[in-house]
Amino acid sequence: MLKEYFDSIEFAYPQVLFLLLLVPVLAGWYISYAYRLKASMRVSSLKSFRNTSSLKSKLRHLPFVLRILAVMFIILALARPRSYNDEKTVEGEGIDIVLCLDVSGSMLAQDFKPNRLTAAKKVAQDFIRDRPTDRIGLVIFAGESFTQCPVTSDHATLESQLAQVEGGFLLDGTAIGSGLATSADRLRSSDAKSRVVILLTDGENNGGLIGPLPAMEIAKTLGVKVYTIGVGTDGYANTPTLSDMGVVMQQEKVNIDETLLKQIAAETGGKYFRARDNESLKGIYQEIDEMEKTKVNTVINRKYTERFHPLALIAIGLILLEVIMRTTLFKRFP
Repeated sequence: MLKEYFDSIEFAYPQVLFLLLLVPVLAGWYISYAYRLKASMRVSSLKSFRNTSSLKSKLRHLPFVLRILAVMFIILALARPRSYNDEKTVEGEGIDIVLCLDVSGSMLAQDFKPNRLTAAKKVAQDFIRDRPTDRIGLVIFAGESFTQCPVTSDHATLESQLAQVEGGFLLDGTAIGSGLATSADRLRSSDAKSRVVILLTDGENNGGLIGPLPAMEIAKTLGVKVYTIGVGTDGYANTPTLSDMGVVMQQEKVNIDETLLKQIAAETGGKYFRARDNESLKGIYQEIDEMEKTKVNTVINRKYTERFHPLALIAIGLILLEVIMRTTLFKRFP
């Protein structure tokens, strides 16, 4: 604990510490003076000095020691020791991002572990945590779209809203156009340097009030860049399906409209990705993170707390103690 204390201590006037070199000089002078004084005493007999080992004689050098210590503490106090606490403020040219997430029933397919939706939520959470200076929002869609969380810098709230996303909340289907249009609209009033939508889906557009191509034109008009991600393995995937016997697992064909997703990405300045498993999905978000880098500056504000007061009080106490000893125990009578 003592080491940690001194690790955060610095002196405002460190040059004053050179005065500590006077301490050994004064100590040397005192030793030399005491030796000369002792050597100059001439007596005819030592008989009267045989019982002089009193408390007073044993402590005769203590006043000088107290004075030297007081000088040391005065010098340390004059150097103004102070502790500091660094506060880091992160400033950056933020990017406004909307995560547009498909929550249709097919997102519960288990070609990802444990399923597509849970895997998508996990990598989205990691993506949010890696971009502390950006404002991020969340739009979900199935047969219709819904703004789960507006664009915000409050990432704790955003993560909480993301954690609550479950399948079955919206009318089932895959309304890619509605999801994209809602996401672009969330960025309409943004004045950020860059505005981005990351649209993730595992199917083909089959619902919604607005088609994918009109939604793409809205994004282009607003200057919104769209990264599209197609999620799903090749071929078939185990998918929970509701039947007369309850929920059963059955093989469903993976149908991703890659042509559409590539067109949306290309015409808005983004890029299309295909994720076939958890690792590739994670890598895609990391690649997008690298492509949409935020310029970040870290400003360090150092706050100081003065620590010379205890040293000054100790010095005063030592001086008072020396004065008391010299006027009582070591008082000289004429």
